[in-house]
Amino acid sequence: MAQFNDWCQSVDEHVGDHFRSVLTAFPANIPVGISATTAIVPEHYASEEHVARALARLGKPAAAALIQGKLPTTKSIRSGDLGEIYATEWIAEFSVYRAPIKRLRWKDHRNMAMRGDDVIGIFLNPQTQQLCFLKVEAKSRATLTARTLTEARAGLDKDGGKPSPHALSFISERLFELNDLPLADAIDEALLKHGIPIQNVRHLLFTFSGNAPGNMLVAALHGYPGPINQWGVGLHVEGHAAFIGAVYDGVIANANNA
Repeated sequence: MAQFNDWCQSVDEHVGDHFRSVLTAFPANIPVGISATTAIVPEHYASEEHVARALARLGKPAAAALIQGKLPTTKSIRSGDLGEIYATEWIAEFSVYRAPIKRLRWKDHRNMAMRGDDVIGIFLNPQTQQLCFLKVEAKSRATLTARTLTEARAGLDKDGGKPSPHALSFISERLFELNDLPLADAIDEALLKHGIPIQNVRHLLFTFSGNAPGNMLVAALHGYPGPINQWGVGLHVEGHAAFIGAVYDGVIANANNA
């Protein structure tokens, strides 16, 4: 996990019926954040089993090449990918949902952004036995603006605010390939048979930025007029661009030194 509590201060509050959390990196602990992030980034691009098999069969240089070949080289794609990675990790650390696949493993090209919903979190309600969905839009910007949050809102509101059928079908197919048949079947049933009640959907607007996101997230939550419960979460790291560069440099160095 990203171990946010080891390098960030978290300030949480309710905004009406919604929830906002701002995680701010302690300047002195930024190296801790870089180290923790460097450790988790590779598994978002390639499974540990794939890397281990390449290492055993082909040796360290080939395993390092496998990882490095999947990492984006452009600053904008690295930024966007890391925002999505942090959203996925926040879900795992601080919510009951889980993102059942790490979708960056299936990118068409390392320097292309993936289309569709950024992340989908899933939770099986033990009382109703219904699947609940967390639809996520993740935005990473050196300087976050209200316009960026407006773009995120437009993404969240697509498909009536529900996860897109394409995104759910994609997850189901990947889970089938990974032999997680019960969850794949449950998603197919929700998508194709029972439908998804709007009360079983929550939104997460996640930002990763070099400036403070708190007031903009509050405004975005206040401005939402719809029926879906909203979470707004912002990760604030001074020196956003340098931080991202250090993370990816560290991943490459670790792969070559493993």
